[in-house]
Amino acid sequence: MHDFEYHRPTKIADAVKLIKKHKDGTVMSGGMTLIPTMKQRLAAPSDVIDLSGLGNNAIKATKTKISIGAGVTHAEVAGNRDVKKLIPALAVLAGGIGDPHVRHRGTIGGSIANNDPAADYPAALVGLNATVVTSKRKLPADKFFKGMFETALSRDEIITAVEFPLPKRAGYSKFPNPASRYAMVGVFVADHGKETRVAVTGAGASVFRHKAMEKALTGNFSVDAIAGIATKADGLNEDIHASAEYRAHLVGVMAKRAVAAAK
Repeated sequence: MHDFEYHRPTKIADAVKLIKKHKDGTVMSGGMTLIPTMKQRLAAPSDVIDLSGLGNNAIKATKTKISIGAGVTHAEVAGNRDVKKLIPALAVLAGGIGDPHVRHRGTIGGSIANNDPAADYPAALVGLNATVVTSKRKLPADKFFKGMFETALSRDEIITAVEFPLPKRAGYSKFPNPASRYAMVGVFVADHGKETRVAVTGAGASVFRHKAMEKALTGNFSVDAIAGIATKADGLNEDIHASAEYRAHLVGVMAKRAVAAAK
């Protein structure tokens, strides 16, 4: 690991100033991706701006939504009483991220800002039609994720919270890599009454919606409704773990399991 200067601001305005001042610096939330990358000398920021001192670690529930602070850990999401009651699929998703060490240090804000193509949270945000709240604006999830490790965030923009509307029911299922627990394919389905959303992670360069499944499930939220829908392998990820064709097959399997598990 190369030398760097460490900063831990306690106010968003101070964090933004540090980001603007240190052009070769980087921000850190839980550090679950950044620290290993720095240890391997694949990244050498001049400064690390730790956002854990900002205090964005509250979970608030209302009659229509749950707001989760960017600094809330995966373990806190998984164990929160309101999340488990109002959006149990989100609690299930958070409880299946990585291992206990990752779940107790990694944060929702850090995960979505990094936008790893195999991360779990992007599927939840898109499936639940969530809103990303930043230091500058509010962004719908459909416009937040742009591509592999790419989001709509500007360099000096900090995620402060994520707002999740309450669905009628939702489910999540993933096929995890046996070593990393990342999603080789994960599917989040959410019944919002007038529409059903189906979000797929792990299969492509970034999270995407499965429009054919959404159309079939809207008005007929059942496993049978999507039984005959195939997913094209064109453009899907292919690596030593799985071919594009296998991932396409997994999309259908995980979607059916997510629908069956929805509550």
